[in-house]
Amino acid sequence: MSGTERAVRARTRARPGEGQLLREEILLAAQTLLDEAGDESALTLRAVATRTGVSTPAVYRHFADKSALIAAVCMRVWETLGAVVREAIEAAADDPFQGLRHGAVAYMRFGLQHPVQYRLLMMGAPRPGEPGPQQEAAMACLRYLTEAVEPCVAAGVLRGDPQQIALRALATVHGCTALVIAHPYFPWPQDPDDFLDAAARTSGLGTAALGWLESEPREAAPTTAQYAEAFRDWAAALR
Repeated sequence: MSGTERAVRARTRARPGEGQLLREEILLAAQTLLDEAGDESALTLRAVATRTGVSTPAVYRHFADKSALIAAVCMRVWETLGAVVREAIEAAADDPFQGLRHGAVAYMRFGLQHPVQYRLLMMGAPRPGEPGPQQEAAMACLRYLTEAVEPCVAAGVLRGDPQQIALRALATVHGCTALVIAHPYFPWPQDPDDFLDAAARTSGLGTAALGWLESEPREAAPTTAQYAEAFRDWAAALR
């Protein structure tokens, strides 16, 4: 008799309240398989049952199919994103613009630390007509960034609708994260934090500059020479 068979036979009928514990064990086993394989191909309910030490029907009692299991595994990890981003923002509570920058970096770093889950949730196409986990994860990301943008608008450094500003920021941080995950062969710098911080600052400063430019009516767009002069003056003023 194999070790797995012994483990399955050794299990007795779950007592009240133990079903949730088994569900967590199944999710942990699925998470491990997903991380080991690097994609969802190795994640079958049979493999998860074997890793957990239960029968396959026991897994089906908690998850209807593979898609439901993958969604639960990904969302289990993703639920920590909000706490991670908020912690980064609150670390600079006295400076909301820096807090937004730190939150953006935390978002990208989190995605790169969980590439499989990020790809499945944020880079996969949702099923038509079904507001599944992809939509839930994406809307949560937009909500986190909107919360970080609001105090920046209140402080006057950013101008415009907070949600629309957050949508631009999300386009930047998601694009950066997805690009690193999908194209690891690009000449990325050895220190990813420097790159992530530069991307966050580019998004923040560009959004701030655009908001101020759009708030003043102009007959024509500034020229390259005008931009260069304005940026020199601006950089000198911030020294």
